[in-house]
Amino acid sequence: MNPNNDTPSIRFAGFTGTWEQRKLETICSVSSGANTAHEEDGKYFNLTMGSVSEDGQIMYSLKTNETSRLLSKGQLIMPTRDVGKGLIIGRTAYVSEDNRFYAGNCLYILTVNGDLDSKFLSYFINSNYVRQQFARVVSGGGQKQITLTDVSELTISLPKSEEEQKQISAIFENLDTLITLHQRKYDQLVNIKKSMLEKMFPKNGELVPEVRFAGFTDAWEQRKLGDITSSYSGGTPAVGNKEFYDGKIPFIRSGEIHSSTTELFINDKALDSSSAKMVRAGDILYALYGATSGEVSRSQIDGAINQAILAIIPDSEHDSDYIVEWLRKEKQNIITTYLQGGQGNLSAQIVKELPIPIATPEEQQKIGRIFREINDLITLHQRKLERLQNIKKACLEKMFV
Repeated sequence: MNPNNDTPSIRFAGFTGTWEQRKLETICSVSSGANTAHEEDGKYFNLTMGSVSEDGQIMYSLKTNETSRLLSKGQLIMPTRDVGKGLIIGRTAYVSEDNRFYAGNCLYILTVNGDLDSKFLSYFINSNYVRQQFARVVSGGGQKQITLTDVSELTISLPKSEEEQKQISAIFENLDTLITLHQRKYDQLVNIKKSMLEKMFPKNGELVPEVRFAGFTDAWEQRKLGDITSSYSGGTPAVGNKEFYDGKIPFIRSGEIHSSTTELFINDKALDSSSAKMVRAGDILYALYGATSGEVSRSQIDGAINQAILAIIPDSEHDSDYIVEWLRKEKQNIITTYLQGGQGNLSAQIVKELPIPIATPEEQQKIGRIFREINDLITLHQRKLERLQNIKKACLEKMFV
């Protein structure tokens, strides 16, 4: 926010002059939605407080045939309360179609008066400036809530030019389109991978997968994971000895096996004085303890591991990516079998005894490579999505007063 508090930090060229502050009730009317029964064959989508995403998008809900609170294009909807996390309350979405959505009684309906660009208003309400206003006025105990008066008395800052409003809303529309595109690609790739995991490894009790590369016909064999790999876990240097934690060796804990960074670093003395052991980038890391039990990844860095991680090193004939993806596929089965009610820990011995279906080295390599490539695509779209979300967040902070 601009310290002068009357013009934004970032502005389109050609626009000057201060923005004016108005109460929301002077630029739009605010009303409540209405309760209704859901109908499977309803004509309209019945929107609830859970129908507005954190990004200010409408998510489809159950259907109804009611028309008393049928929404028109250009109106805005705002949840009146949250569902416990404080993320949704006041989050506003733009209605992009006539006569398709019905507003339930947990939503406020904002109808813009005059020439104000309603898309601009929806983005402004989702900015940090308005979020801070909501944080000051929310009431209630376990469930936060805003009233019609709270919404009507919001302070809104407006550029005098409607063209400036439209240009600001256009840039956010473009960002939302790109975010949606990469979210869909990411979701599609995740679903494709999930399907491939089910089809490219044999089902329980079978020795041939449903889908396999051309030229491979031999039945797979069942082996114990410990027969084709070596493994070891680490340890933790004495936590009370601060001298151990001033080094440059990344100390990988179970929650960090997917990451290229660590919170803690140790030195050679710590390594020599404890059971902590080194792993190299590319080694398989398997989480044994706690909330991350059953998580698996290939290490992105050279570093030391603690006792909650099992390092798994395949022998020369077996492919690391192949083993990693099989362990990911079997995660839920392993947890269900060995962790009662989600409690307890896995052990190195349990992991070594896991029965794994084994293809020929050549087929393993092809399977490992295809999953490595799809993982790279998933990571690519995830990073693009995160960058776009961060850009939008920065723009929401810099382009409004």
